[in-house]
Amino acid sequence: MVLQNILRKSQVIVFIAGIALLVIAPWIISSQYIRHLIVVAMLYAVLASNWDLTLGYAGVFNFAHIAFFGLGAYSAGILSKTFGISPWICILAGGLVAVIASAAICLPVLRVRGLYVCLVTFAFGQLCLQIILSQSKYTGGSQGLVLIPPITIGSYSFLNNDKIAYYYLVLLLFIISIVYLRRLVGSYFGLSVVALRDFESYAISRGVPLARQRLLTFIASAVMTGITGAVYAFYLGVVSPDLFGFGYTVTLLSMILLGGIGTIYGSLIGAVVLTFVSEFMVSLGPWRFLIISTIIVLVMMFFPEGILSAVKRLAGSMSKSKTSVQEIKGV
Repeated sequence: MVLQNILRKSQVIVFIAGIALLVIAPWIISSQYIRHLIVVAMLYAVLASNWDLTLGYAGVFNFAHIAFFGLGAYSAGILSKTFGISPWICILAGGLVAVIASAAICLPVLRVRGLYVCLVTFAFGQLCLQIILSQSKYTGGSQGLVLIPPITIGSYSFLNNDKIAYYYLVLLLFIISIVYLRRLVGSYFGLSVVALRDFESYAISRGVPLARQRLLTFIASAVMTGITGAVYAFYLGVVSPDLFGFGYTVTLLSMILLGGIGTIYGSLIGAVVLTFVSEFMVSLGPWRFLIISTIIVLVMMFFPEGILSAVKRLAGSMSKSKTSVQEIKGV
């Protein structure tokens, strides 16, 4: 119990210190490229941690998650560029579209098990891709949607000052996502989702509604994902059909496995590490994918629960050794 309290306090301290560092980062980092990587890492962190809600906590292999991201991005881009709707409303609309899509795909998912869940959700992503390609009048087809208007507040454009406003918008989204997921996972709803994952028959017999909880889990993981997709579209000013590709799915899955599945902070760590490691090895060409794959395999071999488990073990061993020293001094 004492060790758990120490770990909780350590997590809070690290979280506050990390947020404080991110707040001042634009003022101490002169490189616009590094700031861009931080923004991308935070966006990936939100996506990975929200996917982990269904993948890790609920134990549902939902490969439609990246489709929610793409739908949020395209919805915001189309509404803003084609219909001239305010970007702030478009961001909320991106979340709403993702929620509707998640509810739609969850209905058939409730009727299948195991591998078929993967197939159905992956097929949904491909269906969304074909719709995007076929509706080129609005989506730009295979060329993508370009020249998306930037977010503005009055006469101030978020493109000013090296996109510093976008940096803080993404940081705010990052913080809200963490708080949102922590409250969700620690609630009765979160406990019921984990119970269905580990002891489905027993949980159902105790009155936990499987269909309702799965549906709410899909919706809960999709809302922040759609909003993130919308912010991503405005930040880059362009979206492409690649958002629905297998590459993004593999990238996000690698982040979750690397950081630790079923752990919100693990997904955040995995997203940051993989984003920077991958980008700094661009000069290696195709070799970087081999190196990254090797790193992930090694982590899974020695730390099956991800990098976060290694950090917790290290913190635990340091805490025990500190306690032992204090006891010896007391003697």
